[in-house]
Amino acid sequence: MFTTFTALVLAGGGLRLVLQWQLRKRWDISLALPHALAGALVVLAGLPSILQPFPFPVPLSLTLGLLLPDLLLRRG
Repeated sequence: MFTTFTALVLAGGGLRLVLQWQLRKRWDISLALPHALAGALVVLAGLPSILQPFPFPVPLSLTLGLLLPDLLLRRG
């Protein structure tokens, strides 16, 4: 069985895949974030709630699933 963390990473990755596919199909655009911004969002999601400068409602696993393509792949 999958843990909650793994299931949310897979759900985030699937959501990103479907969103990317629909954006490319309808408007021929690609969704991408710079490496620095994607890394900052992952760090912000991973901070304990007491250390976060503002509330970040998305869990770390879902954020990681959504931003993993931006962190792993380099688009030019």
